Amino acid sequence: MGVARLLAKGWVVFCLFAAAHALYLSLARGEALLDAIILIGGCVLLFAAMGLLFVGGFGMSAGAGVPLLQRLKPHRRMPGFNELTFAAFVLLSLIDQMFVAPRLLGGPLEDAVQTAMAFVVPGQRALQRVLHGCGLDGGRIFASAFTWLLAMIFVGSAVSRIGLTAGLIRLERVRRPSAFNPTLLAVLYGVVAIVAFQLLFVGSIYPWLDCAAFTDLTGAILIGLAPLLLAYMIFAALAALRASGPENHDRDR
Repeated sequence: MGVARLLAKGWVVFCLFAAAHALYLSLARGEALLDAIILIGGCVLLFAAMGLLFVGGFGMSAGAGVPLLQRLKPHRRMPGFNELTFAAFVLLSLIDQMFVAPRLLGGPLEDAVQTAMAFVVPGQRALQRVLHGCGLDGGRIFASAFTWLLAMIFVGSAVSRIGLTAGLIRLERVRRPSAFNPTLLAVLYGVVAIVAFQLLFVGSIYPWLDCAAFTDLTGAILIGLAPLLLAYMIFAALAALRASGPENHDRDR
């Protein structure tokens, strides 16, 4: 759960999610599939390489004393249960945005999910007000509610195994010292999570966006991916905080 690894995961997910939506929007405008794949694929490769190059440089500087070949061993790159769950939820959110939400307008399932999430998540209510003011829906409100539901499920699932994750973080810290001490890392994750919580869960960011933002990639990412990224950041902050505490507490659990 180091900074470099977390940034790399987030950047890869962001690039793939944005690429999928860009391809979907291009096909909806009637562009040729091959042309869209070539254009979008080139942009995604450039953006992904740019971000991973920066993250890789940071990770190399923080991984002094650990041979490069050892860091690249397959068992160190295998995703855990939380990562697989997160990836599955991102895929579900993407499918819902593209194919499910636009077809459930006015249905009982849509109303039930939207009402429940609007009661729990202030940001969902803020998004609804903005979209209604812009005369936009097209499944965006249900897509946002569904993503928040997935985010809550992920946090609950991940936190239930937080002791195990904290133990793995301690083992990783012994094998590969981090540039940040455990307390500073927990504070860093916590600050980022709190700011993102205010912007997304509370909904402070939505009134600042123009209506056009919700018809392109910006709106798609904010609605379908940002809540899940916030959920993962909250879990990372809690796991880092738990790992910075006494080890005996996790051993007793």
